[in-house]
Amino acid sequence: MKILITGGTGFIGRRLVAHLKVNHEVVVLTRQGSRAYELLGHDVTLLDNLDGLDDLNDVDAVINLAGEPIAAGRWSEQRKQLLCDSRWLLTEQLVDLIKLSSTPPKVLINASAIGWYGRQGDVPLDEQCQTPHDEFTHQLCQQWETLAREARSNRTRVCIVRIGLVLGTDGGALPKMLPPYRLGLGGPMGTGQQIMSWIHIQDLVRAMLFLLEHDECDGIFNGTAPQPVSNGEFSQSLATALHRPHLFFVPAPLLQLLMGEAADLLLTGQKVLPARLQQAGFHFTYPDLPQALANLLSAPR
Repeated sequence: MKILITGGTGFIGRRLVAHLKVNHEVVVLTRQGSRAYELLGHDVTLLDNLDGLDDLNDVDAVINLAGEPIAAGRWSEQRKQLLCDSRWLLTEQLVDLIKLSSTPPKVLINASAIGWYGRQGDVPLDEQCQTPHDEFTHQLCQQWETLAREARSNRTRVCIVRIGLVLGTDGGALPKMLPPYRLGLGGPMGTGQQIMSWIHIQDLVRAMLFLLEHDECDGIFNGTAPQPVSNGEFSQSLATALHRPHLFFVPAPLLQLLMGEAADLLLTGQKVLPARLQQAGFHFTYPDLPQALANLLSAPR
């Protein structure tokens, strides 16, 4: 297949491109050409913008992962707008091109996030949930998903992946967490009772490839492992995997002082289950956290 991917130089995108380019022609939308070749190799085609395209007739699949990192800074109003625009505007442009195509891509796989559910305590949530908590992360993801769904037709299926906390050693949250834990200074945040719905990077990439290859898959899919844990359990598992003590905790007021509203990402949570992926026949390599951490932390860095 010829696959157009946005966000291909990001943490998830890099891993996905590495798998896709083995058997497919991969086109990566990026404004950083030299960096993209350095990260992805020269056996991909780079596209610096979509403005010169009238349609996507020659593209078999689109994977849309682009978006500014949501946890990279305080949520000023300007920052919130950037987070929204970096997702909404490109998704709208891609969907317009799909709708203008006489032979459109067979599938759009569009990223979203478990932030769609908002804070939910420890209530188990699958894709049937229709009671999100209305807050910024929900509003961001809701509009993102609404735009992506506009691409659906009898010739194009749309798979939306609500991604949880992605664990890997070359990106995401885990590398930022490791230094204090290695020093024996790790511990839970706030009460530690908030639920963390996580997924090993390898399983997330495998899930996206699964959705790409299975024509019967359509709609919302939770990109999380089947065994979410509390923040306290996550912290204890990480300390245990590193053979370090687990004595400290980070007070909620300190996080709120440092991060403002964005601290909600760390202090609230949701217990998200990948029901539809499993019903479709997807099997997780790393369904439980200790196994996932053992794999990641034993791998060469």
